[in-house]
Amino acid sequence: MRTSPNRLLATIFGAVYLLVGIAGFFVTSGIGFFATEGRNLIIFEVNPLHNIIHLAIGAALLLAGLSSVAASKGVNTTIGGVYLLVGVLGLFLVGSSLNIIALNGADNVLHLASAVLLLGVGLSQDKNVAASHRVAV
Repeated sequence: MRTSPNRLLATIFGAVYLLVGIAGFFVTSGIGFFATEGRNLIIFEVNPLHNIIHLAIGAALLLAGLSSVAASKGVNTTIGGVYLLVGVLGLFLVGSSLNIIALNGADNVLHLASAVLLLGVGLSQDKNVAASHRVAV
């Protein structure tokens, strides 16, 4: 794991997102599952659905990071792409009835920053793994 930026990033992000997902449940008791306005976890709004999404993303990243370079590279790139989409869509969802994961401005900034980091590492690092898979197939 020490020699792969993708595995390291996936493992760290996975652990952090799992912890955030768990911590979110401590602040969202009594909030509707799809509430458009959540409760603050530091400066980020969360609701129960948002917490479950954090748990799923954290688990996927952590499992990939602990699994292999190829898995972590693929998961980093995929989740980075999803976060890019969520970050951009979130700019339009805040304050609307479609905001079922209780996004706020801080969430949007974090999702866009996570997207840049995950996509940047996923697409630029560990290129020798992608090349060796193409040859082996």
